Amino acid sequence: MSGPSRRTLARRLEAVADFSEPSASLEQYLTPADLAAHVCHLAGLHDDLDRPVLDLGTGTGMLAIGASLAGAERVVGVDVDPDALALAGRNAAAVGTGPIEWVRGDAIRHPFALTDGTVISNPPFGAQHGNRHADRAFLEATAEIAAVSYTIHNEDSQSFVESFAADHSATVTHAFRAPLPIGNRFDFHTRSEQTLDAEVFRIEWR
Repeated sequence: MSGPSRRTLARRLEAVADFSEPSASLEQYLTPADLAAHVCHLAGLHDDLDRPVLDLGTGTGMLAIGASLAGAERVVGVDVDPDALALAGRNAAAVGTGPIEWVRGDAIRHPFALTDGTVISNPPFGAQHGNRHADRAFLEATAEIAAVSYTIHNEDSQSFVESFAADHSATVTHAFRAPLPIGNRFDFHTRSEQTLDAEVFRIEWR
């Protein structure tokens, strides 16, 4: 699938607005435009946007919007928070995308009868709650519905993700680090900003 360049994607995604009142319990952060553009551009290069695309825990809609801009014809963004879905809808309208379905629901208890989709997701890390690998539940849901996935995880997650994939007879085909700036937005944050070395994985499940 041919589509816009990564730079063009990033430039357009810079218009995606952040949460005005983010929820700490839902770990609501804005996925950086550069990172979203990188992931969605890579998915386009591998023709993974030819399948239905699902953004589990869509939040601001950044990844769903990026997938639509990169050429995906069917995109669904799922989130448990109705305010997040409203924001995602406004962001899609502001950026100017193709049609995106916004579905309110728990991403880890999804309603989709699908086994060949593409999941693109920035799941919660769980780090600040002491709940290591809160992203496991998202991977379990992904394993049920995806032929391929692109997921963003906390630093030092590679052994966990590779082990999870192996347990599900899946293959990690790409793994790379990407800077993920985290601003001071919650009471437990002690720095004005910190940057994590997030880890991104492309997994072939079938």
